[in-house]
Amino acid sequence: MKDSASEAPPVRLSNATLDALPEGVSLPSYDRSKLTPGIVHIGLGNFHRAHQAWYLHRLMQQGLALDWAIIGAGVRPGDAAMRERLLAQDCLTTLIELDPGGSSAEVTGPMIDFLPVEEGNGALIAAMSNPAIRIVSLTVTEGGYYTDASGAFDPGHPDMVHDAANPDTPRSAFGAMVAALKARRAAGHAAFTGQSCDNLRGNGAILRKTVVGLAELSDPDLAAWIDANATFPDAMVDCIVPATGKAELELARRRGIDDAAPVTHENFRQWVIEDRFCNGRPPWEQVGAILTSDVHPYESMKIRILNAGHQVLANAGELLGLETISDCMSDEDVSAFFRKVQVDEMLAHVDAVPGMTPQAYLDLIEARFANPKIRDTTRRVAFDGSSRHTGFVLPILRDALAAGTPVSGLALVEALWARMCAGARENGSAIDANDPYWPALSTAAKQAESDPRAWLRQKSVYGDLLEAEAFASAFVEWFERLRADGVRAALKAYLGS
Repeated sequence: MKDSASEAPPVRLSNATLDALPEGVSLPSYDRSKLTPGIVHIGLGNFHRAHQAWYLHRLMQQGLALDWAIIGAGVRPGDAAMRERLLAQDCLTTLIELDPGGSSAEVTGPMIDFLPVEEGNGALIAAMSNPAIRIVSLTVTEGGYYTDASGAFDPGHPDMVHDAANPDTPRSAFGAMVAALKARRAAGHAAFTGQSCDNLRGNGAILRKTVVGLAELSDPDLAAWIDANATFPDAMVDCIVPATGKAELELARRRGIDDAAPVTHENFRQWVIEDRFCNGRPPWEQVGAILTSDVHPYESMKIRILNAGHQVLANAGELLGLETISDCMSDEDVSAFFRKVQVDEMLAHVDAVPGMTPQAYLDLIEARFANPKIRDTTRRVAFDGSSRHTGFVLPILRDALAAGTPVSGLALVEALWARMCAGARENGSAIDANDPYWPALSTAAKQAESDPRAWLRQKSVYGDLLEAEAFASAFVEWFERLRADGVRAALKAYLGS
């Protein structure tokens, strides 16, 4: 199949038009009319459709898991637009794999419905109360689990206060899960498995804390029942999936498909899952997922090298006006900075997993990040740094401080983030708000111009790290060098150290 435009107009994606799609596009071989639901997934973004839904699609292509189809859901007003787009094409998705050696397209169909996005989440609660639903999975971003700076459940968040006071008409996905579990208990039905698919270390344990902690605020007996009967397996998820924009829509059209929500992705996927499901599961292992009793070494390797590595690249890239992660990797200074920080300061705090050393994984990540076909923007990767630095970078920094290993490069990573949050690139162009807490971050970044330690006084981000002089003094030195000499000079100084 050629990527160049065809003379024929693209075919509008739907069940009725599958047979009219161009040759070379892989199609569902299963009868979608015979699929029955087993999973409700909350947060129907690109990553879910390229990852968890793809694994389910592969099972269905083998005639398996036909009673595990996905019902989509969302709790944010913006989810309604995705619902409209997907329902208009019968919940089908075009996945376009982008590889330096070529690309391919497939249409996947394991999702069969998308619930109304509504205040009070009545439809979502009703769907999750159905005993046919045995898994409720989520991609709600790393910062969406209502935890405080220490990682504990935050009962004082306004959404949690609301849901505790209004358990039958909750605002959050977790409040809806609690309400559905309450209905299942009352009806004598088994609990469902809560399955986080977000990039968090111990994501299942974090999901459990949020759901059980919220239930305790309004119904301690229900909380005890959930804790005893529901399961929340940890998982590590991995696939680079850029956001969809005009270029991705046009890419699908050039392949002859008029898809309102296509997804592009790299040619790599990994899913490591703790095998702890209270109410059954699809046979994920038959399509390449790793089922294990201990996910932590896998997720630690991935989060500390890939996710933390993304932050090493993205803030420098934003300041230098580098549009994509592959642009960062083709920049001599930025890519060398990435490797030096990884090798000198990060790999010592990553354990090997079966079949993969930290160094070998770093080599793999460098190749994936350098893929020029994947237009993963530095802006997307830098988004929500308040969650991503606290979740990905700072735990490594704390381990390095405890071990007495170097932290100069990690301090430079934090100084670059602070400079980025001041809101201007080195070419003078503005960096638009790119974090849920942007006003506070921007204020701290501007205060740091006269007092660099003001940035580190953000306790919600750094906790007590201001008191770690080895880090704080290195941060101050790099921040002042960035202000005085610019990003490239600072990177070169670090590379020469």
